[in-house]
Amino acid sequence: MKVEADQEKCIGSGQCLLTAPDVFDQRDSDAIVEVLDDHPPADQEGAVRHAAAGCPASAITVHDD
Repeated sequence: MKVEADQEKCIGSGQCLLTAPDVFDQRDSDAIVEVLDDHPPADQEGAVRHAAAGCPASAITVHDD
């Protein structure tokens, strides 16, 4: 799995960080999403997919390898 976040689309709601804090963070300056691990371990897959589905701006994309 590969995770991408479109920082141009992100509205800084923080739902991704709350859902998968090992994979996502937010910039201190403007709360825009940052991907900490673009190839997260298998045990994070459910949380990452949930974060992508719950993103109000549809800024997170999950690609299957």
